[in-house]
Amino acid sequence: MSPDPTGWVQRTRQALRCSLKLRLVLVFIVLALAMAGTFIVGAQKAFSVGWREAARPLLMDYTTRLAAEVAGSNGPPSVERALAITQRLPLTVHISGPAVNWSSHPRQERDGWQRDRRDRQHWADEPEWTALLQRATADGHRIEFGLNDALFERRPRMFAFTLGALLVLTLLAYLYVRRLLRPLEDIRAGALRFGAGEFGQPIPVRCENGPDELGQLAVTINTMGQDIHQMLEAKRSLLLAISHELRSPLTRARLNTELLPEQPDTQPQREALLRDLQEMAALISDLLESERLASRHAALLREPVPLRELAQEVIQELMPRHPNAAPPTLLVDAGLPVLQLDSARIRLLLRNLLDNALRHSGDAAQPVELHLRCTAAAGEEGPGVEICVRDHGPGVPEEQLAHLAEPFYRADSARTRSAGGVGLGLHLCQLVATAHGGGFSVRNVHPGLAVTVTLPGHVAA
Repeated sequence: MSPDPTGWVQRTRQALRCSLKLRLVLVFIVLALAMAGTFIVGAQKAFSVGWREAARPLLMDYTTRLAAEVAGSNGPPSVERALAITQRLPLTVHISGPAVNWSSHPRQERDGWQRDRRDRQHWADEPEWTALLQRATADGHRIEFGLNDALFERRPRMFAFTLGALLVLTLLAYLYVRRLLRPLEDIRAGALRFGAGEFGQPIPVRCENGPDELGQLAVTINTMGQDIHQMLEAKRSLLLAISHELRSPLTRARLNTELLPEQPDTQPQREALLRDLQEMAALISDLLESERLASRHAALLREPVPLRELAQEVIQELMPRHPNAAPPTLLVDAGLPVLQLDSARIRLLLRNLLDNALRHSGDAAQPVELHLRCTAAAGEEGPGVEICVRDHGPGVPEEQLAHLAEPFYRADSARTRSAGGVGLGLHLCQLVATAHGGGFSVRNVHPGLAVTVTLPGHVAA
């Protein structure tokens, strides 16, 4: 199959467009060639202007001496002496006349070097050209001299050496530019770490005593990362402090509300107040749990967890809160492994997934589905488990799927504040899955929404 030249050109253009190193090397090469060409042409022009007048008499005298050597003192010009001159000097000799007609290089065009070489073209147009390179003998012969172009142009080894030197210099320039721009790769990797919330490893700085512009940029980004880390830690500490401080007054308010007399005229207000207090307490608990799980030092209390039994317990706990909904359908693969998990966090995950699906199923005829599936073995840890909860509600717009696991995010339409929740349920589920080393994904299944959590295989003994 022949290669596609158009595709190669497009890939080259894409590489040049996306690589600063290649563009800098290309600029260096073009600049070096332009400077070399400008210098050579300028030097030739400057050298030829003054040298022509000084060299003309020398050339005329030298040509006269060579012609006298070929012609000798008596008789016609000697071919042997002319041949000896061509062997000694890079010249061509052409003799024409009544007795001798001879050319040292018959295959070489006599005046070709005059037309091809620009540095001698000015002389070729002058009327004194014949007087410079041609001489007439007393017996009617004409001796004409020229340069042997073959000795100047046929240098394949020199061309290969020049090309190799150019390639070596280009490679050295690329390696130097790559080393020079290596801090950019460190800055990019550091920015990705900071964006992921990993502030423990700063961007390395070369020559910390006197950094260059890229080193100064790395120092600035490190300072920015430290400031962001401090702000995030201050926000987390403030949120934890407020959540802890609110628990005590909420507990007292709930206790005082429960001590109110149960009278028919105040019972509805009492129950509404208890529900609001319960929702506020649940919100504070979720906030505290999200901050614990988001911390780098989040600890899991792993123990053998039978997921089938745990899922059945969670379903029984949730049904009184959704009296109008059908019980979720539990579908479990045969041979489901018992994994080492944090039982409290997995219970929280199942409760939030099922509660979210029950609240947004709407008037769907089909019940919510809870799938517990076995996944393929991963290395030596053994098989894992996939938890998938699917409802048959309206779903959400595709552009909002990536934001559903963000804290305090609620999609429009079906998932509004009136449906309950403050937008922490799926965020907590993602944190629980991440803390266990698993994955979290949300997708529309038409109809409805499917939330999938994968847990790696830490099989209980």
